Amino acid sequence: MSKITVVADSTCDLDKGSIDKYGIIICPLYVRTEEGEYRDGVDITAPKLFEYVSRTGKLPKTAACSAEDYINLWKPFVDAGNEVVHINISSEFSSCYQNACLAAQELGHVYTVDSRNLSSGSGQLAIEAAILAQEGKTSSEIQAILDEKKQRLNVSFVIDTMEYLAKGGRCSSVVSLAAGLLKIKPMIEVKNGKMGVGKKYRGKLSAVLKQYVHERLQAAGPLELKRIFITDSGVDLDIVEECRKAILEEAPFEEIIHSLAGCTVCSHCGPGTLGILFFQAEK
Repeated sequence: MSKITVVADSTCDLDKGSIDKYGIIICPLYVRTEEGEYRDGVDITAPKLFEYVSRTGKLPKTAACSAEDYINLWKPFVDAGNEVVHINISSEFSSCYQNACLAAQELGHVYTVDSRNLSSGSGQLAIEAAILAQEGKTSSEIQAILDEKKQRLNVSFVIDTMEYLAKGGRCSSVVSLAAGLLKIKPMIEVKNGKMGVGKKYRGKLSAVLKQYVHERLQAAGPLELKRIFITDSGVDLDIVEECRKAILEEAPFEEIIHSLAGCTVCSHCGPGTLGILFFQAEK
């Protein structure tokens, strides 16, 4: 049986502990500014990205991995006799999945998964892939299992500032200004591979996030309690800890993993964003 290498786009926003523990390989997307092109998480970090936006008032652009990028990353593993399971950011958000499919067709021995998700939602799938590989599942079995499990991902974020959405053309500057004045913090949720606006919270970020965590878990129905992610774009650690406590007040998750959003995600959501990302139980 071939050894399986699990690879994911940098948009999976996995923490280093999880990457090392499960042996997941990361393929960085690109961040482009007027000062150069950078690889997400390699040549540029979220704090540097936020500093650039603050200094210039301009939003970086992000770019997908090319088919050539994927082939160059996967080929050493395939040449060594491995198969590759690759988890992509949702095909609704990027051409990464399309490019990965083209590369897989050319190289062979690669099984691509459209996560229909982003951030540590797709990171959850990458961890599951690694665990399934350790359990002896084949690449095609892992692909099929992930295609089912991704339907049960519950992914959402609360955004502290709409400045980045306005700069990216996703809302008007007038709406952004009004939201700031009224202290409105929208929840963005991922459904069917797309992002949409859910509940709009109002008030201080710390109180809003605790309320969001409680309401999100209460509304989710039966939960898969193996693992939950708290992923943020630079929220005070005291607030993160309050969210951790709020999670445990609702459900006894075996593992709560804290990770930071990468540059690709941060370039759209801006600083002060936090989300919880988990699986709902199988029906």
